[in-house]
Amino acid sequence: MNKKEIIIGFMVGIIANTIGTLLYILIFSDFGIKATYEAAVQQGHIGSLLALGAILNLVAFFGFLKIRRDERAKGVLIATVLTALVIVFYKVF
Repeated sequence: MNKKEIIIGFMVGIIANTIGTLLYILIFSDFGIKATYEAAVQQGHIGSLLALGAILNLVAFFGFLKIRRDERAKGVLIATVLTALVIVFYKVF
């Protein structure tokens, strides 16, 4: 197991999730990024924003599998699980 490859995959997963969330906000929101984020926090929808942003992790995950970078795909999977735990935290608390 190569830890460097897993860390690279993890970082790709976090970056993909961030870009996915920002793209979702820019494409589907009538407001800016800051206003949309503040409204999502007030209305309790921040978990939903994160979940929609995590869809971009699918592209990274399957892309790494296709080019046989299994360790990097594991890193993306870890980032996705971490995102799921954050979403559960926001939903419960």
